[in-house]
Amino acid sequence: MIARPSEAPTFAELYIPKILTVLREGYGLAHLRADAIAGLTVAIVALPLSMAIAIASGATPAQGLYTAIVGGFIVSLLGGSRFQIGGPAGAFIVLVAATVAQHGMDGLILATFLSGLMLIAVGLLRFGTFIKFIPFPVTVGFTAGIAVIIFTSQIKDLFGLTLDHEPGDLLEKMPVLWGAKDSVSLAAVAISIATVTIILGLRRVRPRWPGMLIAVALTAAATALLALPVATIGTKFGGIPSSLPSPYLPNLSMDRIIAVLPAAMSFTLLGAIESLLSAVVADGMTGRRHRSNCELVAQGAANIGASLFGGFCVTGTIARTATNLRAGAHGPIAGMLHSVFLLLFMLIAAPLAAYIPLAALAGVLAVVAWNMIERPAIAILLRSGWGETTVLGATFLLTVFRDLTEAIIVGFALGSVLFIQRMSRTTAVASQKPFVGRDEADTAHPREAYNESAAANPDVVVYRITGVLFFGATASIGSVLDRIQDNHKALIVDFSAVPFLDSTGANMIESLAHKARRHDVTLWLTGTSRDIRRVLITHGLKRPLVRYASTAEAALSAVQRDLAIAKLGRRC
Repeated sequence: MIARPSEAPTFAELYIPKILTVLREGYGLAHLRADAIAGLTVAIVALPLSMAIAIASGATPAQGLYTAIVGGFIVSLLGGSRFQIGGPAGAFIVLVAATVAQHGMDGLILATFLSGLMLIAVGLLRFGTFIKFIPFPVTVGFTAGIAVIIFTSQIKDLFGLTLDHEPGDLLEKMPVLWGAKDSVSLAAVAISIATVTIILGLRRVRPRWPGMLIAVALTAAATALLALPVATIGTKFGGIPSSLPSPYLPNLSMDRIIAVLPAAMSFTLLGAIESLLSAVVADGMTGRRHRSNCELVAQGAANIGASLFGGFCVTGTIARTATNLRAGAHGPIAGMLHSVFLLLFMLIAAPLAAYIPLAALAGVLAVVAWNMIERPAIAILLRSGWGETTVLGATFLLTVFRDLTEAIIVGFALGSVLFIQRMSRTTAVASQKPFVGRDEADTAHPREAYNESAAANPDVVVYRITGVLFFGATASIGSVLDRIQDNHKALIVDFSAVPFLDSTGANMIESLAHKARRHDVTLWLTGTSRDIRRVLITHGLKRPLVRYASTAEAALSAVQRDLAIAKLGRRC
């Protein structure tokens, strides 16, 4: 099968929100019921997370709820992903806290507003496609670095330490935290341990229960009934309001805009990466395709909307999006209902939030930080060679000790240099006379005669990849390869013309293999060189997930033999 380039999509095809697609398909009461259940489930998860992320970012818990309610509603209403859930994200804690420390709360709101405008511009200029080219080791590295920073930012509340001032820089923070060790609160430590234990315990014995909300509710009840001497939302913030504030425009003076512009650009870069990464995860779980540029426009509108109500950065959230899917969501209305349920929680239960201990929310974020570290991916990258290890390590260390934006730029640059270095080993110059006389492509990659019966076999589809399969090619190649139909019995991917495969390409093939397995399609990888097969096996691509053959023709013969045996068995 040869993939032919299609005509360029129209503006409407790129930017029509997914909610219109869902409504055109037909939306009935059963769909609304499924979306309502999913929306309520996600709201239960988002309620403690939104407040915990806001507090860790230097904002108020009420601002976290405003962000989830307003921003989450707009993301689902206008977004290009069918299942995306928007709201405050742990990845932004570092940037938001730094912005609040440097420019104050009004500076944060202005930076969020400007970031919204930038995201809309990025989407309308169709740059969403390029953001997907971030190498896999970079995303793993900065995510792990953010997780470390989130955890260290919660040490104060986890142990109930008393500090006059907590530095933002990690190297400055650790000595200050150690110097306050004598102020450890046993009650705070007990609440932290209880929170983490409840969350992890319920995840093991009752994985469908909202462990985070149950843990926060139980520790809040214990704090109130036992009058424990710990800091709570009430003692630190005076509780949360029981309604949304009136919208207002931030200060748009030119001096202020110039001052917060670097922060706004950082929000834009991270927001685009996080939202599209979350949408890609949702695609992988469902087999759907999101509209990346439409999603960026929606994220921009959501940031503007959140800032008008005093909220801060909105982005797609992987954990809440995955929860939405597992809860049986049908479409974007589930995300909109999640925001409505959060608003109802705030209107009805706002007084109870005052009893929530900060140590419990710190425990929630400690679990979130641990879950953010992609341990299997890190192990794979460390085994993949010095190049991936260098990119991963540099991105991680720069994120932790320097700056997130700097880490992404340096990681991407190192990934590009690594690619160029590897490509130099696969490029050769050949001299031959006469220059015209035979087809060089067929000479370099000889293939057997055309087989009409094999080409017309509806049970088997064959793809031949030609060229380097690296992080810049996986977006386009992956969009073709993952069009697996239920009526196919086998998929053959021929690597005989692929001189090099990097970890991002291997990760794409791994996702394809898991999708094929879910559809009961046998995946064959053929023509792999020793180096390419080593990379594939390192990423877990071995039996029974995939099968290997020396050539596509050999795999095709094996598939036809297996199908004949299966057919004979059914007759008997």
